[in-house]
Amino acid sequence: MAARPQFDRTAAVLVVDDHRTMQAIICSHLRRIGFAVVDAAGDAVTALTMLRQRRYGLVLSDWNMEPMDGIALLRSLRVDPVYARVPFILVTAESRPDQVLAAQRHGVDGYLVKPFDRAGLQRRIDALAQP
Repeated sequence: MAARPQFDRTAAVLVVDDHRTMQAIICSHLRRIGFAVVDAAGDAVTALTMLRQRRYGLVLSDWNMEPMDGIALLRSLRVDPVYARVPFILVTAESRPDQVLAAQRHGVDGYLVKPFDRAGLQRRIDALAQP
């Protein structure tokens, strides 16, 4: 049996969430999964500034934030040649099928419903490595 490809754990990861507790949980999970460089932003506007200062290989963002939500952040990244193909996982409590479909239409690469555990996060990230 061939080994499953893994997502590049050397890539810097940006976590965007307006709740500090959720930021800390996601960052902790990512470090335990094996990511060495994990940064956090409390809103999408700050995230955009951070994305201009450092190259990230993965972005995990909450959907419901002010003044800019996670979908608006995703749209901003998809038109930027540097970030157009960088994997983006939307982390949210929104779980209705129409919301999931809306996120997919905007180009989200993964969708993770809160609450989740480290294994669920790892499965979502591992799915990004699938051809």
